[in-house]
Amino acid sequence: MDGTAIATNCLTMRFGDFTAVDEVSLSIERGELFGLLGPNGAGKSTIIKMLTTMLRPTGGGADVWGHNILVDRDAVRNSIGVVFQDPSVDSQLTGRENLDFHGRMYGMDKTTRKDRVGEVLELVDLTEKADILMEDYSGGMQRRLEIARGLMHHPHVLFLDEPTLGLDAQTRRYIWDYIQRMNREEGVTVVLTTHYMEEADYLCDRVAIIDQGRIVALDTTEKLKDLIGADVITLEVGNSHQDKLVQAISKFEWVSSVDLSKETETVNLSVDHGEARIPEIVLSACRAGVKIKSVSMHEPTLEDVFLKFTGKKIRETESSGAGRMVAVQSRMRTRRH
Repeated sequence: MDGTAIATNCLTMRFGDFTAVDEVSLSIERGELFGLLGPNGAGKSTIIKMLTTMLRPTGGGADVWGHNILVDRDAVRNSIGVVFQDPSVDSQLTGRENLDFHGRMYGMDKTTRKDRVGEVLELVDLTEKADILMEDYSGGMQRRLEIARGLMHHPHVLFLDEPTLGLDAQTRRYIWDYIQRMNREEGVTVVLTTHYMEEADYLCDRVAIIDQGRIVALDTTEKLKDLIGADVITLEVGNSHQDKLVQAISKFEWVSSVDLSKETETVNLSVDHGEARIPEIVLSACRAGVKIKSVSMHEPTLEDVFLKFTGKKIRETESSGAGRMVAVQSRMRTRRH
């Protein structure tokens, strides 16, 4: 077996006339911390469900740890751990009891279960809370326990589906540290889905940006941000003046790319030495009769990468993507009934 943990080939999932995942092909290496990044409804969770054998693809295929997801389903399941978006622990059991039950489900003997429970509790810093009922755990503690449970049976690959969804910023940071520690100390390959750009940037060795079921960009976060340029200048000008502003600044050779957002009424410029360029941009806008409402500058982020490849900011796609998926699922239920 080579060093590949996951390989997909034109992986596709359709729900009726809606294509949720559209011929996705990618390769994830052993030990890698890999991110599937995109808005709600982009297809991230559907990819995870196919790779974990919960959904049967309508086209293409994939291998997980050398096992085909279509014909070696049991072998795939024995090789993986999964932490779902929605809580799936028993609130009437303690943390220790939840982990012990999971070990029993995987056929671990009593001594092995006891030792492993202690190891994973220590890994996620819950040893002192092990005998407290889950209903008394905070949201962050529950997520940490779910990560510990996913590791109980020594999986080769751990799937984390939106692991910090709904958590406050400080708790999310703690979860990030546990994910990195788990990846490093357990040697487990981690695949996480997220629509938090900073989460993917902080955690992942590589990311695939997903939009409307397709991979639109795939590389390390640094290389993806290098595609944008040195600095990003954002000018709020109103939609009626966007084209006029673009025409006014198109003469500058140091403007490497221009992206428009109708939703936020902004023009985003990728430039070198942005601070020194702002006066020239403002002056050109004034000469062209364009009123600038605000100017800001920052180093390239994954949000800028997403905008470059999709023409939208990730927040602009949130409600539309989720709504489209809910509508499709509703139609599917109606047809079944």
